[in-house]
Amino acid sequence: MSATIEQIKQLREATGAGVMDSRKALEQAGGDFDKALEYLREKGMAMAAQRADREATEGMLELYSHGNGRVGVMVEVNCETDFVARSEAFRAFAHELALQIAASSPTYVSESDIPEDVLDAERSAALALAKDEGKSKEVAQRIVEGRLKKFVDEACLLRQMYIRDDTITVEKLLLQNIAAIGENIVIRRFVRWELGESSASQEE
Repeated sequence: MSATIEQIKQLREATGAGVMDSRKALEQAGGDFDKALEYLREKGMAMAAQRADREATEGMLELYSHGNGRVGVMVEVNCETDFVARSEAFRAFAHELALQIAASSPTYVSESDIPEDVLDAERSAALALAKDEGKSKEVAQRIVEGRLKKFVDEACLLRQMYIRDDTITVEKLLLQNIAAIGENIVIRRFVRWELGESSASQEE
């Protein structure tokens, strides 16, 4: 089944894919727009994963102030070229990250950034709670695993649910932007300040 020009246009707008890729996706999906959209997204995710090793040294520092200056965020986002760093799509993504950080208060960029002693403290606290409640060893282990997952999901920017779409994580949002923009993108670091807090900053 051949794709119409209007379908191709809609698919390109939704995914950022090229004309030929959009046409091929629609033809493979038998003209089903949703199936073609999913096909391109999956292909984009695979391509994004392949770009992960490419060096990203360009980019920008996005600054954001929220609540009449009560919360301030600075996030460094890197890409491969200065051309992309100046693009509207890249800058919009960096701004979305700053909004996410302001709203959801992550402490780390990714799980690998969490110090082992912090994870150990979370495990110990969860285990002590389970023991106090008289849970069996097996149940206690599940409680520890559940609490640790919740902690990581909340503390790590990439693991958080995207504030504008709770069906995807920030990591998936990152991969979607890598696929659409066509370059590797790295969330390098961030700081978040809140008026009156005892710690001057929160960063990876």
